[in-house]
Amino acid sequence: MTETLHETLDIPSAWKGSDMVKSSEWIYELSSGELAELDEALRHVKKKGLRIPDIGRDDFPLPSLSAVLGDMLRELETGRGFVLIRGLPVDRYGDDDASTIYWGIGRHFGSVPAQNMAGDLLGHVRASGRNWDVDPTVRGYQTTSYLPFHCDKGDVVGLLCLQTAKSGGKSCIASAVAIHNAIIGDHPEFIGDLYAPLYVDLRGEELAGEDPYYVAPVFSYHGGRLFTRLGRVYVESAQRFAEVPRLKDSQIEAMKLVETLAWSDEFRLDMTFERGDMQFLNNHLIMHSRTEYEDFDEPRLRRHLLRMLIHTAGYRDVPASVEHLNKIVHAWGERSSSTAAPVG
Repeated sequence: MTETLHETLDIPSAWKGSDMVKSSEWIYELSSGELAELDEALRHVKKKGLRIPDIGRDDFPLPSLSAVLGDMLRELETGRGFVLIRGLPVDRYGDDDASTIYWGIGRHFGSVPAQNMAGDLLGHVRASGRNWDVDPTVRGYQTTSYLPFHCDKGDVVGLLCLQTAKSGGKSCIASAVAIHNAIIGDHPEFIGDLYAPLYVDLRGEELAGEDPYYVAPVFSYHGGRLFTRLGRVYVESAQRFAEVPRLKDSQIEAMKLVETLAWSDEFRLDMTFERGDMQFLNNHLIMHSRTEYEDFDEPRLRRHLLRMLIHTAGYRDVPASVEHLNKIVHAWGERSSSTAAPVG
């Protein structure tokens, strides 16, 4: 049952960036022994002739590291909601092998759904030269622009950094739970609007015969857990459809308040990616953003991340709006003959 929560939540994911920035507990450095396990798992899948997406958890055995990843999954689902794994030597592996290792680690967290209508399972986060302010089919990750705070689809979103930007491109995250708590305490007049349904643009990725948007509130409280869906740019672009109800000023102000709090020094935590970093975030508990960046002129040196969406076993019971979005994602995978985006 979905309800509106009017009380604050005292849970580990209700952290504030001003406190978290003083800690490095969220960074996990891979040891030499764990890198040796990853080497062996990579050899194992190559010997079996397996490639993405046919590599399952059991195909990528990690005798010791699997227990560590199990702890990370619990941290993602019921703890602070994010982790950064550091130390994967992408120079030594190359993009293809590094991507396989990243995929294998992700499969230890759960299943990997399609992340767009093309059926891509690993998505390339890099600038394409298109402008998402002009073209409603462009996604923010295809630009160098600042990305407002938002949540992705799936339970967990992962990023592998293959190349860093010339400058800029910081990853910024904030706890949706802490911001929810702050709004209840300081701005309770906005809670009703944040729990009310919003129409979200699918940006041209709807299935034939389906609506070109989906409906989801910013906050849902279901089964004793908070769920978050923030994406003001896509909510506002859905206004291009005549049948979509017009946004109220209070709804726009409520979303802007969430973004303002997320961007504040009190709530925001910044990360500067290094090559080989793997970031995993709980989409229901953590909102994320990215600062504007400048790329190198040489194509091979331009900022390049690989994104993965993950469905975890701990999120089988979800609100109806999340279940509907999951069905859209599943349908993307069903309809597409694509398997995984090529690496490189």
